[in-house]
Amino acid sequence: MFLINGIPQETLPASDRAIQFGDGCFTTARIAAGQVCLLDAHLQRLQMACEKLLIPFVAWAELQREMVELARGNERGVLKVIISRGSGGRGYSAANCLQPVRILSVSGYPAHYDGWRREGITLELSPVRLGRNPHLAGVKHLNRLEQVLIRTHLEQTDADEALVLDSEGFVTECCAANLFWRNGKDVFTPRLDQAGVNGLMRQFCLQQLAHSGYRVVEIHAREAVLAEADEMVVCNALMPVVPVRQYGSQRFSSRELYAFLASQCEQIR
Repeated sequence: MFLINGIPQETLPASDRAIQFGDGCFTTARIAAGQVCLLDAHLQRLQMACEKLLIPFVAWAELQREMVELARGNERGVLKVIISRGSGGRGYSAANCLQPVRILSVSGYPAHYDGWRREGITLELSPVRLGRNPHLAGVKHLNRLEQVLIRTHLEQTDADEALVLDSEGFVTECCAANLFWRNGKDVFTPRLDQAGVNGLMRQFCLQQLAHSGYRVVEIHAREAVLAEADEMVVCNALMPVVPVRQYGSQRFSSRELYAFLASQCEQIR
C-alpha cells in the first residue's frame, strides 16, 4: 500500500526530483503490535536530513499522523517513508521547488531476520567501495546506487551480508546495516563522518553501550583489525540486531555483545 501526500496512489509525475536526481531522503521503520517503533527518532532523522538537503518540508504533523494510522492494525511489518523535494526547478536548480512530496508504504516484515537472529549470519567483503563525502555522510538520502551494486554483487555469493569499505579502505558498514565488533570489553564501530549511514539502531546501541561495562570507540579502522575481534554484530531498525557467525574464514562463537544488545532492544517501542 502506498500513500502519497495523504492520497492512496502509486504514481509520481516524471518531473519529480526523486526520479530525476534522487533528490530526497527516507527512513524505514519496524512496525510491532500496530505501532511504529522509535517513531520520534524516525521523524527526527527525516527532519535532520531535510535540513541537510535544504528541502523545505513542513508537513510534519500530517506525516506523523499518517505513519501512526498506517501502522495501526499491523501486528508486524515495515513502514517506509520517503520525502522528495517534489517537482520544479530547471536542471539541477531547486529554485521554485516549494511543495515537497511525502510517500509512505507498508510491507511485510522480512521473515529471514528471525533465522538470522537464531543462527547468525555470514559476511563477505564487498568489491564495491563507498565514496567519501563528508557533507552527506550519515544522511539516508535517496542516492543508493552504491548499495544497489553492493547487493547485486552480494547476491552472486553465498554470504548473507556484505562488509563494505570506503574508497580509502576503511571499514564503514554493511550493505543494509551498521557494524559493531568486540575485543574483550572494548566495542568498536566505524566512524561515519566520511561515508555511510548513521542508522537509528546504531545510535540506540551506542546509547545503551555508553551506560554499560563496555568501552565504546568510534574508529577509522582498516579491515585487518577485524582479525582480532572476539565477536561481530550488525544492526538496523528492522533486525534490530543480529550476530555474525562467520566473516570469510573467521568464525565467531561468542555472543556476549549480541546478548547484551538484544536484551536492550526488547525495550524498544
